[in-house]
Amino acid sequence: MARTKVVVDPITRIEGHLRIEVQAENGRIADAWAVTTMFRGLELVLKGRDPRDAWAFAQRICGVCTTVHAIASCRAVEDALGITIPPNANVIRNLVHGMQYVHDHVMHFYHLHALDWVDVVSALKADPAAAAKIGRSISPWPNNDEAHLREVQRRVKAFVDSGQLGIFTNGYWGHPAYKLPPEVNLLAVSHYLEALDWQRHVVKLHTIFGGKNPHPNFLVGGMACAINLDDTGTINAVRLNEIWSTIRQAQAFVEQVYWPDLVAIAGFYKDWGAIGGGLGNYLCCGDFPEAGIADTDRFVFPRGIVTGRNLDRVLEYDQQKVKEFISTSWYEYPQGDAAGLHPWEGETIPKYAGPPTPWEYVQDSAKYTWMKAPRYDGMAMEVGPLARALVSYAAGQAEVRALVKEVLDRLEVGPPALFSTLGRTAARGIETVIIARKLSAWYDQLVDRIRNGDTRVFAGEKWEPATWPATAQGYGFLEAPRGALGHWVQIADGKISRYQAVVPTTWNASPRDAQGQVGAYEAALTDNHPLARNDQPLEILRTVHSFDPCMACGVHVLDATGREVMEAKAQ
Repeated sequence: MARTKVVVDPITRIEGHLRIEVQAENGRIADAWAVTTMFRGLELVLKGRDPRDAWAFAQRICGVCTTVHAIASCRAVEDALGITIPPNANVIRNLVHGMQYVHDHVMHFYHLHALDWVDVVSALKADPAAAAKIGRSISPWPNNDEAHLREVQRRVKAFVDSGQLGIFTNGYWGHPAYKLPPEVNLLAVSHYLEALDWQRHVVKLHTIFGGKNPHPNFLVGGMACAINLDDTGTINAVRLNEIWSTIRQAQAFVEQVYWPDLVAIAGFYKDWGAIGGGLGNYLCCGDFPEAGIADTDRFVFPRGIVTGRNLDRVLEYDQQKVKEFISTSWYEYPQGDAAGLHPWEGETIPKYAGPPTPWEYVQDSAKYTWMKAPRYDGMAMEVGPLARALVSYAAGQAEVRALVKEVLDRLEVGPPALFSTLGRTAARGIETVIIARKLSAWYDQLVDRIRNGDTRVFAGEKWEPATWPATAQGYGFLEAPRGALGHWVQIADGKISRYQAVVPTTWNASPRDAQGQVGAYEAALTDNHPLARNDQPLEILRTVHSFDPCMACGVHVLDATGREVMEAKAQ
């Protein structure tokens, strides 16, 4: 049996590094390991600090999701101190968080994932008139015209003729796994370039409500943006009109470009509806509260657990059932490596044992990653857009069910196709459409409240430490674009005594546990997964990128003895 080791290192996201190692056998992936190669330990930085400042430090966990850790941290401290934020603050957080979804998912599709499906060089062979005809058939977007597409093709050709592809350098162009006609490739490349410009406009909402982007300002107890229609330095009528314009701009691109592109491209890759499903267990902690986080029945995305791919029931989510294990991670627990600790008991004690010898043989090492292994009631879980879509679908959420039906009908596939790499990507599009539409409703709620005289955005009753109990603990949950996020804080004598964050990538990039259970990446890569070329592992990028952990920048390919035989750049 032909067996080859393939290593993708790093598959890099801006805020961290990920290494994927697989064993390939006769064109399929037989086994896989996900290795997180960066340690940060922000939980250690937060100990001893004022809990009201925690959000500003926690927000720096991620440079891509520039809002989610701040909101989760604020919610954790508010839960510990018994603070209920005003309705206006809840609506503004939904707007800020919602725009993060729309921005992040569109950027992911075009700039981190689309080129796994789109052959840029093939666009040079396209007939712009035929491409424009296809574009008009799927969307009224004005730039789907022949003149614009011809200019995009000219720009790409100039890159090629100069001997450099610029931002499209190092792709696996011409790979046999690419299936799009040249005209569809040209449309996708055109929209890729438009998205680069679009994204810098829609984040204005963050700068208006948060003062800046990335890392807008937040506040334990509410939001730091005062509302006064008569003051030029606050949220006033001019700012509200700018916010409305930004929302409309975001919605237009989602409805007329991103969503039509996603569905059209998916139609050429239906076979990926049977590849990369993975664990079959899905966790959603719920989010986008319509009436505050205490009213979980009115979340846009309901909380719950789906196990064994069973969409006939949704199990109740209980954060007390979350534990983290370290049997294969570069950490130690005072209780021993076999222990599983709830985050309120959690420890972050690094114990780096060094890379395996040789480094290429990850599976020969007892410990192989900086990522802990979170488990829910003992089970490995996938989190993210697919988890949210499946929990919402199983719970009967009407908007999700309608869009899922639209996708399945247009692709002419059945519900089992949801459990796949393709399903994961489609789920991201479904929730982007839903949240983009929700932005209008939240904006209207905010304007109506202001019109009725309610401008309060901060609850200051429990702001001073003199009002706090001697000890307290809180849990802040949030559904980040990449999945379920939890922040757990303990406070003693006005200072943080323990802080733990279990982030989406902790769930999805989880290593094996002591029982041999693999994490979501590892399971997806071994679920009916092809690999046509060991020296150009495009299929690995497709599945790993469908979780949105990172952007590949280099691939190392080794033979079965661990000897490096070549190095190839990945897009």
